[in-house]
Amino acid sequence: MVTDLKRRQLLMKVGAGALASAVLARNAWPQSARRKRRIGVLTWWPEDDPAGRTQTAALADGLAALGWIEGNNIQVDYRRGSGEPGRMGWLAQDLVAQRPDVLVGVATPAVTALLAETETIPIVFTEVSGPVGTGFVDSLAHPGRNATGFVDIEASLAGKWVEMLREVVPSMTRVGFLFNPRTAPENGSYYMSTFQEAARAFAVEPVTAAVANPAELGAKIATLAAQGCSGLILMPDSFVLTQRHLIMAQIAQQALPAIYPFRFFATAGGLMSYGANLAVQNRQAAGYIDRILKGEKPGNLPVQLPTQFELVVNLNTAKALGISMPATLLANANLVIE
Repeated sequence: MVTDLKRRQLLMKVGAGALASAVLARNAWPQSARRKRRIGVLTWWPEDDPAGRTQTAALADGLAALGWIEGNNIQVDYRRGSGEPGRMGWLAQDLVAQRPDVLVGVATPAVTALLAETETIPIVFTEVSGPVGTGFVDSLAHPGRNATGFVDIEASLAGKWVEMLREVVPSMTRVGFLFNPRTAPENGSYYMSTFQEAARAFAVEPVTAAVANPAELGAKIATLAAQGCSGLILMPDSFVLTQRHLIMAQIAQQALPAIYPFRFFATAGGLMSYGANLAVQNRQAAGYIDRILKGEKPGNLPVQLPTQFELVVNLNTAKALGISMPATLLANANLVIE
């Protein structure tokens, strides 16, 4: 029979044990919460590229807005391909070997390299086109694997580029489409059928202009001009982005009207650009990183398509080319450079 004294002693022991457990749990949680999480970023952009720095800053800003501060509760390790496809494989190996909590792949070559190294570490991708066709995900709605992210430009936009360029150059009878098969989505085929169909719908002959390295650019663009191409479209692939200044210089030398996929082409002297804002997309990617760090699986997070597009027109370049930009196009522009 338990006396009142023994009962009180027993209750005191139980209470003390519960209190000790509560204190341990309380002390353990902040240590876990304060554990610095690791994010590995593999990007195609060279470190000294202003457009690439803008995308990097946008990702950091997005993470900071969600409470993830580099050097505080996250460590971010960057590896940069610097426009060289051959570097991506061993850079991806290096990042994966560090066992980060989340990987970020910026552009198709980076994501391809990361997925070749890991099927388990979560990957959030940005600046990618055609993630289903490239095998990154099973479907947009249900990625199903260890990767998900954000599509920069859908294939249908190739038709819009043809339409807008035809509006600017009504006399256009041939239009070129410049890309590098090694770095373009699905080797360039992702956009190609839409481009060809749209060109033919406007009674314009589509011309495929594939290049393999920077040394070929001058001759290729000169050949397009000599063959009667009066318009040129630049495919949004990693090679085109990192070689944009050389490409635009060659286009200017041939006095070819061209449309580009992103605003930093037009602000740097290109005639006009139409596409998604990459900085906005990279900032949005922070939301998926946050959710994965808090326990969600990338395979359950649907791939996001762009919802906002911006048109930028450079009137200085138009004047140099002797082009009078249509009033309707200027009225719809998000930015007109004068």
